[in-house]
Amino acid sequence: MYHIQIALGDQIILAQLENNATSRDFIALLPLDIELSDYALTEKVTDLPVKLSTAGAPNGFDPGPGDITYYAPWGNLAIFYRDFSYSRGLINLGKITQGAEHLSFSGNKHARIEQIK
Repeated sequence: MYHIQIALGDQIILAQLENNATSRDFIALLPLDIELSDYALTEKVTDLPVKLSTAGAPNGFDPGPGDITYYAPWGNLAIFYRDFSYSRGLINLGKITQGAEHLSFSGNKHARIEQIK
């Protein structure tokens, strides 16, 4: 398991990532400064600088609130704050363990994602 924090200014979100090829590729990008924007009033998304590995990943995933995912067809990170349906190409990276309420912002917001011990 990997542990990360997502800093939105002075608001901190903590998460635990799975030990899979996609998560390992994501961890290798950290620290990462990103701009999170809202998508479909369901998730916060951002483009990643490179495509992540999909080796061994299932065909799709059924995300819920707090799930951190990678949408392989578009190459973007998607952090869900509402329930959504099964989506092909969506890969589970991990789950928010604390601070999910900080995703309730509107508009875009700068974030810094870092691995923590």
